[in-house]
Amino acid sequence: QVQLMESGGGLVQAGGSLRLSCSAPGSIFRGNAVGWYRQVPGNQRELVASISMGGATRYADSVKDRFTISRDNTKNTASLQMDSLKPEDTAVYYCNILGPDLTRPLFSWGKGTLVTVSS
Repeated sequence: QVQLMESGGGLVQAGGSLRLSCSAPGSIFRGNAVGWYRQVPGNQRELVASISMGGATRYADSVKDRFTISRDNTKNTASLQMDSLKPEDTAVYYCNILGPDLTRPLFSWGKGTLVTVSS
């Protein structure tokens, strides 16, 4: 059972910033792409950012130019720097290891970390 752990969420005012962190077992992390997802209750989970093994990044249009995904292969962690936050960014954020198509999550979801952006 692969355990994914997210941290760094919290309450922030609109326009503020947060940095989320994701950790995964090294044997899995280093050889695969990583994605950050978010989910609002009642809605489907959506992929907001991904980073390949080599560092190539992709972003959903809704977060482009505001969020930055990065990874540290020496620490088996991936981060999501979120700037210029908006109330509509409020959600539970999850990370997962991605399949070769860079969109399909491979493992069970962790607990996620809640981000709340107040207006």
